[in-house]
Amino acid sequence: MVFKRLMQAMGVGGPSVETVLANPNCRPGGQLEGRIQVAGGDHGVDISYVALGLVTRVEVEGADSEYNTTQEFARQQVTGPFRLEAGQRYDVPFRFPVPWETPLTDLYGHRLHGMTMGLRTELEVARSVDSGDLDAVSVHPLPAQERLLEALLRLGFRFARADVERGHIYGVRQSLPFYQEIEFYPAPQYARAINQLELTFVTEPRQTQVVLEIDKRGGVLSEGRDAFGRFTVDHATVDTVDWAAQLDAWIRQSVQRRGLFF
Repeated sequence: MVFKRLMQAMGVGGPSVETVLANPNCRPGGQLEGRIQVAGGDHGVDISYVALGLVTRVEVEGADSEYNTTQEFARQQVTGPFRLEAGQRYDVPFRFPVPWETPLTDLYGHRLHGMTMGLRTELEVARSVDSGDLDAVSVHPLPAQERLLEALLRLGFRFARADVERGHIYGVRQSLPFYQEIEFYPAPQYARAINQLELTFVTEPRQTQVVLEIDKRGGVLSEGRDAFGRFTVDHATVDTVDWAAQLDAWIRQSVQRRGLFF
């Protein structure tokens, strides 16, 4: 009996949890649906709660170091306390809202290199938290975001990688404690002037704030420097603009200027 109690205290023979997503694909501002299956072990337990959290890998830059960490940025408690008897099943359906600023992970059916995203299930038993289950999630662009990405591809830019960095962008309304940078190799017509281009979306229900950072090459008598641009795309009218032509004009303008170029 003492050994059995010790094993129970260590979590052996305790409950198990599994999350089943109806569809792991979503868009910013949408939702993930599914159910959580909690199965009792060989003894009854009191469950304090079951919760879901959306997590991604975030790059953190300090004064003397740089490291990656997993950060939860959206959370939903799906149950309160309940008793789970030995062998009992407890199924919980859920709808999990995906924040508008959620980083993108996929484009045209391909994962953006450098991106990870998952829905984590957390179960608390007797004040001991078990993360339990982690399900991969794919976040696809909204139509407005897709138009901008398509425009860059039409101009000849090529995807390099993407990452998520902790911090806030100056002058941009931002609710999450991090932002995504999608990096591109330069199109051939800009290659002599540009090393790379970085794109950031900060999305709201009706509009998307777009931040461009261009790493300019240095010349014989000058050093390379960054140029920044910021503009807003209205979701309802995004199709009324020739974005390839607009971006081309802005990028060519940036090569001639320092600092902000629009």
